[in-house]
Amino acid sequence: MPTEPITRRVAFIFPIYNEEENIDLLHRTVDEVTRPLAGKYDFSFLYVDDGSRDGSLAKLTELSARDERVTVVELSRNFGHQMAVTAGLDLVDADAVVIMDSDMQDPPRVALELIEKWEEGFDVVYAQRRSRQDSAFKKLTAGGFYWFLRKMAAVDIPKNTGDFRLIDRKVVDELRKYRERDRFLRGLVSYIGFKQTAVLFDRDKRHAGVTGYPLRKMLRFAADGILGFSVTPLRMITRMGYLISFLSFVGVLYVGGVKLFAPETAVPGWAFLGIAMFFLGGIQIIMLGVLGSYIGRTYSQVQNRPLYGVASVRTGPGVPLEAREGAEAGRGTR
Repeated sequence: MPTEPITRRVAFIFPIYNEEENIDLLHRTVDEVTRPLAGKYDFSFLYVDDGSRDGSLAKLTELSARDERVTVVELSRNFGHQMAVTAGLDLVDADAVVIMDSDMQDPPRVALELIEKWEEGFDVVYAQRRSRQDSAFKKLTAGGFYWFLRKMAAVDIPKNTGDFRLIDRKVVDELRKYRERDRFLRGLVSYIGFKQTAVLFDRDKRHAGVTGYPLRKMLRFAADGILGFSVTPLRMITRMGYLISFLSFVGVLYVGGVKLFAPETAVPGWAFLGIAMFFLGGIQIIMLGVLGSYIGRTYSQVQNRPLYGVASVRTGPGVPLEAREGAEAGRGTR
């Protein structure tokens, strides 16, 4: 007697922070996109509210009451985008997970292409931006960041990629083992390995609201990516020390040569000494800053505090008991 094929479970994770104006359109669009495959896959949607200050949580609560496939995780405060995604990965229970932003810049239709590649045997399928409708400043800084990151990082992190990707269950299980606080998830996924491939897409404009990554957060996020996957800044300190020492040695030879062969041209070098002193002082402060960044990350890590706090987990009325139990069990892994 032939057995029916087992329906594979695919879960979507959406980090939410002040996205009240986008939630309805996002869920409606994702529902429409995935509906043709509803017989082949068991889709679920996990929304992680990262301490939103608008009406996002109320909208998500209404959504979970209407759609039994929806789970809403309310974090106890704002922990940041990467922590919100981490909470979703800790709580999710599916054969594959699609991580998407909630501002509609990541087109939901691309998720179908990610699933197709997953069916071909790839464990990680990341969406790589072919074009993006952002400001010239955003494009310039993003391009510079990915160029610098590829030069500095010890692992190959694909350029023009965000967290929009599909990852297989076994990759999710591996990610759960990595509990570092200053998280750069796209770097962690590259570091873990497995079979990975790209799907090109054109990134849309934000539908509504404002970005959760102003310049200050972008710079901090870039630092997390560089410091978390490279010790090159520390090596550069040593190289800078060698360079300054070499220049100082050349300066000593020059001063000695002037004193010996052209003493009449020697001029008291107070200005030179003052400039050199301030220059070396600035270099030393920069070096201390780089060292402090690594030490600060180490200090935060050894405190061993939970990465995030969960205030509540809301599930639809029709969610099976085992799914509820799985979500509650996931809370203990953070």
